[in-house]
Amino acid sequence: MAELSDEIYMQRVRDGEISELSVLFERYHKKIYNFYLKLTHDKVASQDLTQNLFQRIIRYRHSFRDDSIFKPWIYRMARNIHIDYCNDRKKMTNNAINMEHYHENTAEANEPYGAEEFRLLDEALLKLSSEQQELIILSRYQGLKYEEISAIRNISVGAIKVQMHRAIKQLREIYFKQL
Repeated sequence: MAELSDEIYMQRVRDGEISELSVLFERYHKKIYNFYLKLTHDKVASQDLTQNLFQRIIRYRHSFRDDSIFKPWIYRMARNIHIDYCNDRKKMTNNAINMEHYHENTAEANEPYGAEEFRLLDEALLKLSSEQQELIILSRYQGLKYEEISAIRNISVGAIKVQMHRAIKQLREIYFKQL
Protein backbone atom coordinates (compact mmCIF):
# COMPACT_ATOMS: atom_id res chain seq x y z
CA MET A 1 0.00 0.00 0.00
CA ALA A 2 1.44 3.36 -1.03
CA GLU A 3 2.10 5.96 1.62
CA LEU A 4 -0.12 9.02 1.44
CA SER A 5 1.45 12.40 0.81
CA ASP A 6 1.86 15.09 3.44
CA GLU A 7 -0.59 17.24 1.50
CA ILE A 8 -3.36 14.61 1.70
CA TYR A 9 -2.87 14.23 5.44
CA MET A 10 -2.92 18.00 5.91
CA GLN A 11 -6.06 18.32 3.79
CA ARG A 12 -7.69 15.75 6.07
CA VAL A 13 -6.58 17.73 9.13
CA ARG A 14 -7.92 20.89 7.54
CA ASP A 15 -11.24 19.14 6.89
CA GLY A 16 -11.62 18.20 10.57
CA GLU A 17 -9.80 14.89 10.92
CA ILE A 18 -7.42 16.24 13.56
CA SER A 19 -6.10 12.77 14.44
CA GLU A 20 -4.40 12.65 11.01
CA LEU A 21 -1.96 15.27 12.31
CA SER A 22 -0.26 12.46 14.25
CA VAL A 23 1.20 11.13 10.99
CA LEU A 24 2.59 14.56 10.11
CA PHE A 25 3.87 14.96 13.65
CA GLU A 26 5.79 11.69 13.36
CA ARG A 27 7.24 12.72 10.01
CA TYR A 28 8.28 16.23 11.01
CA HIS A 29 8.68 16.74 14.75
CA LYS A 30 12.37 15.74 14.87
CA LYS A 31 13.24 17.85 11.83
CA ILE A 32 11.40 20.85 13.25
CA TYR A 33 12.97 20.37 16.69
CA ASN A 34 16.45 20.25 15.11
CA PHE A 35 15.62 23.34 13.03
CA TYR A 36 14.73 25.23 16.20
CA LEU A 37 17.69 23.81 18.11
CA LYS A 38 20.11 25.08 15.48
CA LEU A 39 18.48 28.52 15.64
CA THR A 40 18.07 28.84 19.42
CA HIS A 41 20.74 26.53 20.88
CA ASP A 42 18.24 25.87 23.65
CA LYS A 43 16.71 22.39 24.04
CA VAL A 44 13.77 23.48 26.19
CA ALA A 45 12.90 26.41 23.94
CA SER A 46 13.17 24.14 20.89
CA GLN A 47 10.75 21.66 22.45
CA ASP A 48 8.34 24.47 23.30
CA LEU A 49 8.58 25.99 19.83
CA THR A 50 7.97 22.59 18.22
CA GLN A 51 4.91 22.07 20.40
CA ASN A 52 3.69 25.58 19.60
CA LEU A 53 4.07 24.88 15.89
CA PHE A 54 1.84 21.82 15.97
CA GLN A 55 -0.72 23.67 18.09
CA ARG A 56 -0.66 26.49 15.57
CA ILE A 57 -1.14 24.01 12.72
CA ILE A 58 -4.37 22.91 14.35
CA ARG A 59 -5.47 26.48 14.98
CA TYR A 60 -4.66 27.66 11.44
CA ARG A 61 -5.36 24.44 9.55
CA HIS A 62 -7.91 26.22 7.36
CA SER A 63 -5.11 28.32 5.82
CA PHE A 64 -3.76 25.21 4.08
CA ARG A 65 -5.09 25.40 0.52
CA ASP A 66 -5.57 22.54 -1.94
CA ASP A 67 -2.67 23.83 -4.05
CA SER A 68 -0.32 24.23 -1.05
CA ILE A 69 2.78 22.11 -0.64
CA PHE A 70 3.09 20.98 2.96
CA LYS A 71 6.86 21.19 3.56
CA PRO A 72 7.29 24.88 2.69
CA TRP A 73 3.98 25.62 4.45
CA ILE A 74 5.10 24.06 7.77
CA TYR A 75 8.56 25.64 7.61
CA ARG A 76 7.08 29.05 6.84
CA MET A 77 4.92 28.67 9.93
CA ALA A 78 7.94 27.45 11.94
CA ARG A 79 9.94 30.44 10.75
CA ASN A 80 7.18 32.83 11.82
CA ILE A 81 7.03 31.22 15.25
CA HIS A 82 10.80 31.60 15.59
CA ILE A 83 10.59 35.27 14.60
CA ASP A 84 7.90 35.79 17.28
CA TYR A 85 10.11 33.99 19.80
CA CYS A 86 13.10 36.21 18.95
CA ASN A 87 11.01 39.36 19.20
CA ASP A 88 9.73 38.26 22.62
CA ARG A 89 13.27 37.51 23.78
CA LYS A 90 14.51 40.91 22.60
CA LYS A 91 11.80 42.53 24.65
CA MET A 92 12.75 40.52 27.74
CA THR A 93 16.54 40.71 27.54
CA ASN A 94 19.42 41.97 25.47
CA ASN A 95 21.74 39.16 26.56
CA ALA A 96 23.31 36.95 23.92
CA ILE A 97 22.64 33.22 23.84
CA ASN A 98 25.26 31.38 25.86
CA MET A 99 26.97 28.78 23.67
CA GLU A 100 28.33 26.90 26.69
CA HIS A 101 24.92 25.28 27.18
CA TYR A 102 24.88 23.91 23.65
CA HIS A 103 26.89 20.72 23.31
CA GLU A 104 24.61 18.51 21.26
CA ASN A 105 26.44 16.85 18.40
CA THR A 106 24.21 16.70 15.36
CA ALA A 107 26.70 14.72 13.29
CA GLU A 108 26.08 11.24 12.03
CA ALA A 109 28.22 8.57 13.68
CA ASN A 110 30.08 7.78 10.46
CA GLU A 111 31.11 11.36 9.64
CA PRO A 112 34.87 12.03 9.74
CA TYR A 113 34.51 15.30 11.66
CA GLY A 114 35.08 15.64 15.35
CA ALA A 115 33.31 17.56 18.08
CA GLU A 116 35.80 20.40 17.86
CA GLU A 117 35.06 21.02 14.17
CA PHE A 118 31.33 21.10 14.89
CA ARG A 119 31.83 23.44 17.82
CA LEU A 120 33.84 25.82 15.63
CA LEU A 121 31.25 25.59 12.88
CA ASP A 122 28.45 26.38 15.34
CA GLU A 123 30.40 29.36 16.66
CA ALA A 124 30.99 30.61 13.12
CA LEU A 125 27.32 30.13 12.29
CA LEU A 126 26.35 32.29 15.27
CA LYS A 127 28.45 35.14 13.86
CA LEU A 128 26.32 35.31 10.71
CA SER A 129 23.20 37.42 10.50
CA SER A 130 20.00 35.68 11.60
CA GLU A 131 18.82 35.64 7.96
CA GLN A 132 22.02 33.89 6.85
CA GLN A 133 21.85 31.44 9.76
CA GLU A 134 18.30 30.52 8.91
CA LEU A 135 19.13 30.05 5.23
CA ILE A 136 22.05 27.71 5.96
CA ILE A 137 20.08 25.75 8.54
CA LEU A 138 17.13 25.27 6.20
CA SER A 139 19.35 24.18 3.32
CA ARG A 140 22.23 22.29 4.88
CA TYR A 141 20.82 20.98 8.16
CA GLN A 142 17.16 20.51 7.19
CA GLY A 143 17.85 19.43 3.62
CA LEU A 144 15.31 21.74 2.00
CA LYS A 145 15.68 22.51 -1.69
CA TYR A 146 16.13 26.06 -2.90
CA GLU A 147 12.62 25.96 -4.38
CA GLU A 148 11.19 25.09 -0.95
CA ILE A 149 13.19 27.82 0.77
CA SER A 150 12.02 30.22 -1.92
CA ALA A 151 8.41 29.37 -1.07
CA ILE A 152 9.09 29.76 2.67
CA ARG A 153 10.77 33.14 2.30
CA ASN A 154 8.57 34.31 -0.56
CA ILE A 155 11.48 35.34 -2.80
CA SER A 156 12.83 33.96 -6.08
CA VAL A 157 15.00 30.87 -6.33
CA GLY A 158 17.69 33.03 -7.94
CA ALA A 159 17.71 35.33 -4.93
CA ILE A 160 17.99 32.30 -2.62
CA LYS A 161 21.00 31.04 -4.60
CA VAL A 162 22.73 34.40 -4.36
CA GLN A 163 22.01 34.72 -0.63
CA MET A 164 23.18 31.14 -0.03
CA HIS A 165 26.41 31.74 -1.94
CA ARG A 166 27.13 34.85 0.12
CA ALA A 167 26.22 33.15 3.41
CA ILE A 168 28.44 30.13 2.72
CA LYS A 169 31.31 32.38 1.65
CA GLN A 170 31.03 34.42 4.85
CA LEU A 171 30.66 31.28 7.00
CA ARG A 172 33.79 29.82 5.39
CA GLU A 173 35.77 33.00 6.08
CA ILE A 174 34.67 33.12 9.72
CA TYR A 175 35.30 29.41 10.24
CA PHE A 176 38.84 29.44 8.84
CA LYS A 177 39.78 32.56 10.82
CA GLN A 178 39.03 30.54 13.97
CA LEU A 179 41.47 27.76 13.09
